[in-house]
Amino acid sequence: MTGLASALRTLAVTAAAGLFAVTGAVAAPAPPASAAPEPKAPREFVALSSVDRTIVQEMRYTTAHNFVGEPIDGYRQPLCILTRPAAEALHRAQVRLLARGYTLKVYDCYRPQRAVDHFVRWARDLEDERMKEEFYPLVDKSRLFADGYIAEKSGHSRGSTVDLTIVRLPAVPTRAYVPGEELVECYAPREERFPDNSVDMGTGYDCFDTRSHTDDPRIQGEQRANRQLLKGLLAEQGFVNLPEEWWHFTFKPEPFPSTFFDFPVARRSVAGH
Repeated sequence: MTGLASALRTLAVTAAAGLFAVTGAVAAPAPPASAAPEPKAPREFVALSSVDRTIVQEMRYTTAHNFVGEPIDGYRQPLCILTRPAAEALHRAQVRLLARGYTLKVYDCYRPQRAVDHFVRWARDLEDERMKEEFYPLVDKSRLFADGYIAEKSGHSRGSTVDLTIVRLPAVPTRAYVPGEELVECYAPREERFPDNSVDMGTGYDCFDTRSHTDDPRIQGEQRANRQLLKGLLAEQGFVNLPEEWWHFTFKPEPFPSTFFDFPVARRSVAGH
């Protein structure tokens, strides 16, 4: 019996080998090791809508209408995420603005490090200038790092910086950008540049030009008054403006002054906060 069993085992192995030779069949691979879970936001972060539902959100980096020309890595959903103190300060500013017949509108809030890395890769690709005519018409792309328009770290990744503007009520949504449409300089007169329901700030959002400097002397009249309204309103609530960008404000003191986060912009990142 022992000899018979051994023979049967040999026959089975030989048959299996023959089947492989004929069919090329292979054993199923071992299941891959489970991927590391996506990082989530610390509990100090919240969706802005959970603090104030009236602030308009037009999250540009989930769309192709930005200086890169495509949705940016890490922006999974059109959602503004901020540290809670920054979100609550925006709410206080919004209450005051609503009483004057206006609303805040945010373009960008928390920005994951992977999005910043996307900007850096794009800036190093000097051949990709598909959005130059609108966003940086007078800047040589090779100068973006030296001139401070692109950097390897962003205060947005710390969670208390926001890009925003003011919209007169009732707010009419900005029309969608159509990839490939004719582009107009971001500093062109308001009636010529890409339409935005924002009050006239003198330039569009993310305009890589010195006219975007908050106190640029060429910006006068209503445009200057609108910038000063935004700056003054937010300063009352603890926000500090970046002088080179009329739209860029950081809440002080920052809960995370030296931490650059990389969790994705998605509801699951702040679920339960």
